Amino acid sequence: MFEKICHLPEYYLTGAEYSILEQQAATIASMFPDKITLVELGSGSAVKTHVIIKALIERHRSLRFIPIDISRSTLEESASALVENFQDLEILAVAGEYQDGLDYLKQNREDQRLILWLGSNVGNFERKDAATFFSKIHDAMAPNDRFLAGIDLRKDRKVLEHAYDDAQGVTARFNKNILARINRDLGGHFDLTRFQHRAIYNEDVGRVEMHLQSLCTQSIAIDRLNLEIRFNDGETIHTEHSYKYSSEEIETLATAAHLSVEHQWFDSENLFSVSVFYRQ
Repeated sequence: MFEKICHLPEYYLTGAEYSILEQQAATIASMFPDKITLVELGSGSAVKTHVIIKALIERHRSLRFIPIDISRSTLEESASALVENFQDLEILAVAGEYQDGLDYLKQNREDQRLILWLGSNVGNFERKDAATFFSKIHDAMAPNDRFLAGIDLRKDRKVLEHAYDDAQGVTARFNKNILARINRDLGGHFDLTRFQHRAIYNEDVGRVEMHLQSLCTQSIAIDRLNLEIRFNDGETIHTEHSYKYSSEEIETLATAAHLSVEHQWFDSENLFSVSVFYRQ
């Protein structure tokens, strides 16, 4: 369902980030006069990474790519597709969580590396936790490494709320799926028709909040937890949030992690940013 969300017309993030990477791929590759290793945290299908891989291979003739993802099957599928497209690509995949990947990077520091973290995944962290995670990336970097992150920007409320509450209802199904999972895995008794998806931009803290709002007063049993939860009419479950950043907040985030912004690019509508950081 998330793959479907990424291709929705309202969900600008994927297209905006891809457009930046496509336009700046040659510039990014030119930052590295010698051969490097490309690393991606949470690589997924690595679709957007294609343009960076292509630019680096065109410049250096060959490339080692280290995708890091929690899903082994996703890594196998994406790696298979990549080696079919790029004959001069060597792939060394790491199946694990972010920390597993960072631990691997700490232990293996042979080549200069470009570490990618795309999709504005930083938005899933509270701001303090985002700075902590950036610090962990700093600690895994060698002095000549670079870190490239895609970060979504603060913008008009309507644009943000439509991005997380699309007209086709795909995001609503994605959000309600957590209730379906509780029913399936924990013996829950949620009636999904009695909850509605809501996306609200909390401008004060700069984040989109996703909620499931109870449409009536109801009590829900979860058998395997021996638990019953009562909901009032209109009460919500806060399921997810996504923080947005200004350019100044990106600088503050970097500084807190002892990183500095070396380059920063924006799409044509200033919806999204891609920044390259180096160690202070």
